[in-house]
Amino acid sequence: MAAPKGSDAEQITAIMKKQFDRPDAPLTVEPVTVQGNYAVAGWTQGGKGGRALLQKDKGAWFISVCAGDGLKDAKVLQTTGMSADASAAMAKAVVAAESKLSKDKLKLFASFEGMVKIGAEGHGAHGQHQAPAAHKH
Repeated sequence: MAAPKGSDAEQITAIMKKQFDRPDAPLTVEPVTVQGNYAVAGWTQGGKGGRALLQKDKGAWFISVCAGDGLKDAKVLQTTGMSADASAAMAKAVVAAESKLSKDKLKLFASFEGMVKIGAEGHGAHGQHQAPAAHKH
């Protein structure tokens, strides 16, 4: 496998697009907030949206979980394995990065319900991006 190219944000965008981008529903990834070996990326696709928490392991990024507003909450971030200091810094950085976005885009990010574990093996919850509320009865 070739070594990843580009900045962390470019690598993260490429990984997310490789997993979830579709011709009929292109994936938009922005903003990407990187703090050490963790990143939070906002995404929208086909009228849906959310945030992904990514981790860097052995030089490669992978999607750890997808969620909504929880990924801008330090206490929630801490449950993913981040230290208290790292989760507080990440939460503050995500809020700052997203402060430049429209209210409509922020509503899409918030619309993702629950927290879905993806993990280094990928595709575990691929369908969740297309219809995060599909399991409501």
